[in-house]
Amino acid sequence: MIGWVFWLSVGLVGYVYAGYPLLVTLLAHLRPRPAWPRAPLPKVTLVIAAYNEEAVLEAKLEAVLQLDYPGELLQVIVAADGSDDSTVTIARRFIDRGVEVVHQPERSGKMAALDRAIAWATGDVIAFSDANNRFHTKAIRRLIAPYADESVGLTVGRKTVGGDSGLGYSEGAYWRYESHIRRMETRLGCTVGANGEIWAIRRDLYRSPPTGVINDDQWIAHAVIHAGFNVVFCPDAVSEEAVSETAADETERRSRMVAGQYQVFSDASIPWRRPLVAWMLVSHKLLRLMVPFGMIGAGLAAAAASVASPGGGLPGLGPPWGATALAAQAGFYGVALAGARLEGPLGRLAYVPRFLVDSNIAALRGLWRHLTGGQSAVWVRADRRPQ
Repeated sequence: MIGWVFWLSVGLVGYVYAGYPLLVTLLAHLRPRPAWPRAPLPKVTLVIAAYNEEAVLEAKLEAVLQLDYPGELLQVIVAADGSDDSTVTIARRFIDRGVEVVHQPERSGKMAALDRAIAWATGDVIAFSDANNRFHTKAIRRLIAPYADESVGLTVGRKTVGGDSGLGYSEGAYWRYESHIRRMETRLGCTVGANGEIWAIRRDLYRSPPTGVINDDQWIAHAVIHAGFNVVFCPDAVSEEAVSETAADETERRSRMVAGQYQVFSDASIPWRRPLVAWMLVSHKLLRLMVPFGMIGAGLAAAAASVASPGGGLPGLGPPWGATALAAQAGFYGVALAGARLEGPLGRLAYVPRFLVDSNIAALRGLWRHLTGGQSAVWVRADRRPQ
């Protein structure tokens, strides 16, 4: 029994982190890369969520106004509800340059602010961005290119994270890994991941999530998939942002996101009528939420095998394998503990186990918040290190 627990736990972790990415990559290479037909540029509304973003908003808007997209086809709206710093004042300085500002003093959460902004939208495609990230010059062009295909309902850009610290290196590596998976899923027709920093949707497909939804982008992506449309990853539509100020800030952010993932799967069914997409959704999103339990199960099973039967007799964990498995896991967690203390290139590499452990601790916290209703849907701005 202990051996089965160990191998099932290891199999879960291995499938999520390595097996699924390998399988989806192999399948994707049986398909040609998607090529979008040329089509007239649509009118686009870019909605920027900005709650108390006085430190970054001016630079953000200056960069947006330099985007390579015809000005007459790009409407820019700043959604700044509830801001009590200089965010609204800064945004209003750009009104004579075509920026529109939607603001009310009361804070009702990010979705309420976005919904009020969307009521002013005139674009056929609505794009979304945060205030603390920077789009590459051609990001909007790249993000809207797939809409020439009528089966495409939502597009997602590529998030990049900068920073020389171990946290910056680890988070940057994570997003490169995540981008590869999304690229391969898109070659199979539809990715299942979305991130709020850079994404867009056909206006006629937009449906406001119910009150209390935490991950609005993921909820809307699920709705688009259930409606029979595809979600497309656009790797050339690039968004840059700085790493979180501290590891604790990053863990808090991930806890919130995981609570939102559990919420999405509680409220929305798996699209079984689309078997390939359903497999990708289960493998990429649902099973990833189970990884902490796989890590705990593998550790407990290896410890039990070493203590309960040092002389052997347990399937697959007879001596010296039970003790070896336990020692390997102890070494992994030891490196994770040391990851925050080491410096230089070695420190950045050692931080990767720390990042994985912190991410899975955040997943457990997110589950607890989901079960207890302890995660507020009100938008909380995370500090980012200056680039």
